[in-house]
Amino acid sequence: MIRPDVTIPFDHQQSAHCETGVISNLMRFHGLPVSEPMAFGIGSGLFYSHMPFLKMNGIPVTSYRILPGWIFGRFTKKLGIAIKRMKFRDPKAAMDELDRVLAQGLPVGMLTSVFYLPYLPKAFRFHFNGHNIVVFGKEGDEYLVSDPVMDGTTRIHRTALIRARFAKGMPNIKGSMYYPTSVPTDADIRKAAIRGLRRTARDMSNTPLPMFGTKGIGYLAGKLRKYEQKLGERDARLALGNLIRMQEEIGTGGAGFRFIFAAFLMETANLLDRPDLRAHALTMNRIGDLWRDFAYEAGRLCKGSAEAHITFPYLADKLEAIGKEETAFFKELHAVSKTL
Repeated sequence: MIRPDVTIPFDHQQSAHCETGVISNLMRFHGLPVSEPMAFGIGSGLFYSHMPFLKMNGIPVTSYRILPGWIFGRFTKKLGIAIKRMKFRDPKAAMDELDRVLAQGLPVGMLTSVFYLPYLPKAFRFHFNGHNIVVFGKEGDEYLVSDPVMDGTTRIHRTALIRARFAKGMPNIKGSMYYPTSVPTDADIRKAAIRGLRRTARDMSNTPLPMFGTKGIGYLAGKLRKYEQKLGERDARLALGNLIRMQEEIGTGGAGFRFIFAAFLMETANLLDRPDLRAHALTMNRIGDLWRDFAYEAGRLCKGSAEAHITFPYLADKLEAIGKEETAFFKELHAVSKTL
């Protein structure tokens, strides 16, 4: 069945991170204006983990956020938003359902593989099955796409979109798509922001296992200190390069998430008239700068262009110092959150 062309009036805004950008853009379409930082904060997106038992391309995974999809889940639950989620075995059924929902005038969010999105520059395309986009229309065999990482809307051919929706690998996204079916425009943003802040502060400061929360930063520092000794110079640099990639490229990462969270704290400070949260926002920005400095110096070591003092133990010291800064920060923020 050939469905007619449809173009939904959709306000695309570029964002720092795909999941929170999609949340913000979809909510605005449904009459609930929410910024990307507010979506990130309400969804308690900030987290940290270094998991030697979980590997990507043979390298232990380091993550600076909660699991993909959880930000959306927490955000919608806190605000009472109803979401329809679907997965498919058959690509044709997946595309037919997409066409059906578009015909109802509803933009559709979906998970895709970054590698199979031809409109992205080749340098940005790698095997990652967790990239969120919004499809808001179709013209013939092309679909209109709002990709939060792009500065404007774009198009993708039906064949390419099928490939991106059904890419093999982990996670197995199975043509995953989702769209809001009910969005209360009178949702209590203040209450949701407080709950999101409390959960982030609690999880970062009180998670008991050593590889999670702020404890995980010091845990990785200890591993990093022994990289060269355990792996040899070549493999140590490869492992460090992958660490930087997970920090600064995949899913926004370390410094980027700190800056988004700082913006959330500043917005919440204004929402609640709490000057103390503005001070915390400035501190979080400074910590974000520390993460970026770490990535810069680590990158130079990977390329063999670092100054003599930039060694693996030196970088481990920097990472350990960042861990101490974040531990103090989130413990204090957790105490403050109880007064909100």
